[in-house]
Amino acid sequence: MAVEAISVIKYEGSNEVLAHKHEKEDFTIGSQLIVHESQEALFFRDGMIFDQFTAGRHTLVTNNIPKVRDYMKLGTGGINVFHCEVYFINMITQMGIRWGTDSKVRLFDPASGLHVEIGASGNYNMRVTDARKLILKLVGTTDGLIQSDITGEGKSYGTGMFKALIINKVKANLARIIKEENLNILEIDAYLDVLSSKLMVDINEALDEYGLTMPEFYVTSIVTPDDDPNFVRLKQQFADKTLKVREEEVRKAEAEAAQQRRIVEAQTEAQLKAVNAQGDADAIRIKAQAEAEAYKMKAEAEAAEMQMKGYTYRDETARQVGLEAMQNGITGGGNGGGAAGGIGDVASLGVTLGAMGGVINMTKDAMAPIMGESQKVGEGFGNVVAGNTGAPAAEGAWNCPSCGKAGITSRFCPDCGASRPVQ
Repeated sequence: MAVEAISVIKYEGSNEVLAHKHEKEDFTIGSQLIVHESQEALFFRDGMIFDQFTAGRHTLVTNNIPKVRDYMKLGTGGINVFHCEVYFINMITQMGIRWGTDSKVRLFDPASGLHVEIGASGNYNMRVTDARKLILKLVGTTDGLIQSDITGEGKSYGTGMFKALIINKVKANLARIIKEENLNILEIDAYLDVLSSKLMVDINEALDEYGLTMPEFYVTSIVTPDDDPNFVRLKQQFADKTLKVREEEVRKAEAEAAQQRRIVEAQTEAQLKAVNAQGDADAIRIKAQAEAEAYKMKAEAEAAEMQMKGYTYRDETARQVGLEAMQNGITGGGNGGGAAGGIGDVASLGVTLGAMGGVINMTKDAMAPIMGESQKVGEGFGNVVAGNTGAPAAEGAWNCPSCGKAGITSRFCPDCGASRPVQ
């Protein structure tokens, strides 16, 4: 009787199958082993692993499976046949496996001092990381392993190999993580990623022993007890606290805005004052410049007029002083009265007629009557003193050193106004 053997070894099945035991156990030397990219193949004999093959086409000869040499047997047809068990392990990632807690997790909120109970659910992905561990610790001598055997999805509670493990890990660590991370249970939805990453680490530590891992683990929902009086009180406390904090923030913002407004007003007022002061200063400066310019133009006009008339500023000053002195004498305010009194006043003011030579020359016609009268009075006074009222006394007469006029008997020269020299 010939030994029944096959020449091609492969498996193409559902992705939910994690491990599959090939139906045949007798194979011929030279058979082709086909392992897909998502698979690995293990050869067993007497509960021991002979060889392990990765993706590719493998020709089974004694060179690549030397351990089976002792188990080869010669068939009646002269065919070399070896006997072993072949397992194909699916290495793809199992996606979207659901999980959920079977009861509520009791949680203590330190901020409020209240106890609340919450539930959690979500999904995860799983894949094989070590084919040897998976076969030796989970499959053994069974025909294979499917996803539901591990997860228990679609079966009653407790039938999944790792369903209880996952739920227990979640319930044991959920409250601890919330406490350690100081997470607010009322805002827990904002921290689902934190819970997911930390729970995944705890679960993978247990799965690694069986050659499995969860590359992704998601907490998608936290079930809160909305009808629990403690939870209602917790929400009210949180709402009151949030409202008070918000009110304080509004008052702070208003105070900062008012302070900023006062600062802006003060700065604006200071700038206005500075602008006004600058405007006043500019106005004063412009007025002073205008007055100086007007005075300069007036002085230049007077200077041009004096130059045109042929006398200087000194001559004009002397003329003005002389006219003022004569005006004072004419109005009756001097010694001797009349014109003679006016001349005396000029002398008493300390203004010598010698300094008024230019004035006298310019106003000679106006001064002649006055000076003549003064001379007559002087001559009469001299005659009375000398006892001779007829002829003028030659004694005491003097000659003017300035203009050369001779025989002057008065104190001042009638031509140039020079004062009589001191004897």
